[in-house]
Amino acid sequence: MTRRLKFYGWGFEGDGLSEPERDHLFRFVAEKLGAGPRPSGPPPQESEIVLRAPRVAPPAALAGVLTAEPYERLLHTYGKSFPETVRAFARDFANAPDLVAVPANESEIAAVLDWASSAKVAVIPFGGGSSVVGGVEPAVGDSYSGAVSLDLRALNRVIEVDPASRAARIQAGIRGPAIEAALKPHGFAIRHYPQSFEHSTLGGWIATRSGGHFATLTTHIDDFVESLRTVTPAGILESRRLPGSGAGPSPDRLMMGSEGSLGVIVEAWMRLQGRPRFRADAVFGFPDLFAAARAVRAVAQAGLYPSNLRVIDNDEAGTYAVNAYEESLLVLAFESSDHPVGPWMARAAELVSDHGGRRHDAEDAGQRWRMAFIRMPYARELTVPMGVINDTFESAVTWDRLEAFHTVVRAATEAALTEATGNAGVVSTRFTHVYPDGPALYYTFSAPGDPARLIEQWRHIKASASDALIAAGGTITHHHAVGRDHMPWYREQRPALFGAALAAAKRALDPAGVMNPGVLVP
Repeated sequence: MTRRLKFYGWGFEGDGLSEPERDHLFRFVAEKLGAGPRPSGPPPQESEIVLRAPRVAPPAALAGVLTAEPYERLLHTYGKSFPETVRAFARDFANAPDLVAVPANESEIAAVLDWASSAKVAVIPFGGGSSVVGGVEPAVGDSYSGAVSLDLRALNRVIEVDPASRAARIQAGIRGPAIEAALKPHGFAIRHYPQSFEHSTLGGWIATRSGGHFATLTTHIDDFVESLRTVTPAGILESRRLPGSGAGPSPDRLMMGSEGSLGVIVEAWMRLQGRPRFRADAVFGFPDLFAAARAVRAVAQAGLYPSNLRVIDNDEAGTYAVNAYEESLLVLAFESSDHPVGPWMARAAELVSDHGGRRHDAEDAGQRWRMAFIRMPYARELTVPMGVINDTFESAVTWDRLEAFHTVVRAATEAALTEATGNAGVVSTRFTHVYPDGPALYYTFSAPGDPARLIEQWRHIKASASDALIAAGGTITHHHAVGRDHMPWYREQRPALFGAALAAAKRALDPAGVMNPGVLVP
């Protein structure tokens, strides 16, 4: 029997935090936030929710592709952001898609886009629904006769593998574990593991420029894309398979990060990695984030390119029970399918030690944080019913601005928490990816909120933090994408002329303006 995804939270129905994980979460909420009691009542049930009648009817030619089945409409209403979860638990599904398309092939996708363009129906491409920035909700206003969520789950195969070039042709609707399983007999993997790996798709990774497993060098899915094939309302856009090209602006770069606003990515040739046979890892302690950052910069600029080079600050380490808040931790790892990595680890460890790092038991501290990282999305379906505001945001900045940037952004976030809730809450930080010229910073904030005003309070915190990081010279997102939530700051960050050029590209590829309206192009 196929397991169903939750329409209100993370993962499959029946999955969630274990009892020890729940107990730790409740202790944190009580001791650090002063909030409680434990959540009461069940999560939303399908039978409790009344959906509006579909505003559009499927044409006869698409009757086998489009469905108005209630569970499908519920599942495709929201991603996994904080405000979306709040509305789901409030049983508010006012923006549910009128219909859900589940095309079996490229021609059916083209037929859906043709019909939607002629009928002025918004189309929102849907991979795994793991967006945390409002990227998949059909919040399209009154300019459209209806909205269709286009689910690519039937395009779920690795079509062919080219072992000589170490590349594979893969359909966009396949989820992370299925990619891994299909490539394993060939001795390959993409080695791209976002936090959402189990529930997200290749097409979603590419459309949102997701960040993955490697903390240095090949940090984004972009680095693994060899060529793309996209169905747009104006026709097929397919790039040539090449190891590299200097022939003008890249068509792949246009589609990567387009978030469904220009067309539907249907397949990609992806560069593969050999499965690692050699590994080494280590964890080091530092008194604070900035001390650890100096060691990270030394390693990042040494040309060693570790697979893992991340920092979790004192607050994050304590929150996830890795330590008692006394240290920031630097997590370091190397891997290779070809050669022992000992010399690289030795030099990196030397650099870290030279900057004051104290070596820990890697198996203990590193594994505890890794498991907490993978499991933390399940917490939201418990904290929202408790009235707790908990969310994340991420950015990137050059090394010369790091300390000023972090000081300003953290202070602005803490002030906003107090202004919105009357409680300073908890703000923690980690480095998720690192470059020779700067780190990507990832912030988590938590505070007790007013159950009747959670979204209003969240908006104030989100806007204050976003204003601060843009003013301090950062990016509005390093790997979470733009969606609808980040649009005001994305428009501020990007050059105005680039925005005009992107709008012109949308007019060429999507003349009726039906593709994910409001995302990237206002």
